[in-house]
Amino acid sequence: MTLFTRRNVLRLAATAAAVPVAAKMAQAATNHVVTIKNMSFSPANLTIKAGDTVTWVNEDRAAHSAWESANNAFDTGLLSTGQSAALTFGAAGSFNYRCRPHGNMRGSITITS
Repeated sequence: MTLFTRRNVLRLAATAAAVPVAAKMAQAATNHVVTIKNMSFSPANLTIKAGDTVTWVNEDRAAHSAWESANNAFDTGLLSTGQSAALTFGAAGSFNYRCRPHGNMRGSITITS
């Protein structure tokens, strides 16, 4: 139940942040998929445009997360096998993230305007 609540909160926040950006953008936003498999994120480093969405899909046996730990900007919560979480990034910037239970699993997202 906690994962469902976190996911809904993340989606609601991401949707609210994306609404003004979506109105300004001329082209359609893109959904990017990051697969979690074999104890790694693939792709590990991703460059997207503001307004795009990133969906993390756990295809591994262990539960994993995508957590921006420096400022706690986002946290997918633990994703069990087959689960996914999506976030829309509304502004330019960059984030380094890691898996909360497996700190050696790392990735980055760069958002361009």
